[in-house]
Amino acid sequence: MPIAYLGLGSNLDAGHYLRLASRELRSRFSLQKISAVYRSKALGFDGADFLNAVACIETELTPHDLCTQLELIHEVAGRRRRSGKLISRTLDIDLLLYDQLVLDEPPVRLPREDVLRYSFVLRPLAEIAPHYRHPVTGKLISDHWREFDVASHPLTAVEHVL
Repeated sequence: MPIAYLGLGSNLDAGHYLRLASRELRSRFSLQKISAVYRSKALGFDGADFLNAVACIETELTPHDLCTQLELIHEVAGRRRRSGKLISRTLDIDLLLYDQLVLDEPPVRLPREDVLRYSFVLRPLAEIAPHYRHPVTGKLISDHWREFDVASHPLTAVEHVL
């Protein structure tokens, strides 16, 4: 069965919405792992700090069908899509990786560029999938994390049970 990695994030009542995401993922998929939760400053706009984590699921859904299910979870969380990506949100769930698939069929782009761009994605991913090879670079996720400039966007682990 395919393995998918999902980025979870929230900066509006973040603990509540990350727990909601965890419950929804457990009810819809075979949740294999979920990382610790990390706090980081909002990037690109003034807003409350974000809480982020990464989840690993098994699913028989195609990447496009999986994204449809993730949008349904966004609806459960009351997320309203607005123009502009850099805004506060109740919940954001992004498909980061799907097996070793490389795909560019908008809105699905795999692997998601955020994996190598942001500490709040790469750090929790490296925690739960250190030996996963990035489908484009071929390098281990743990190696990418070791080489990442952590000072560019600091993280703090926080106590949240998902």
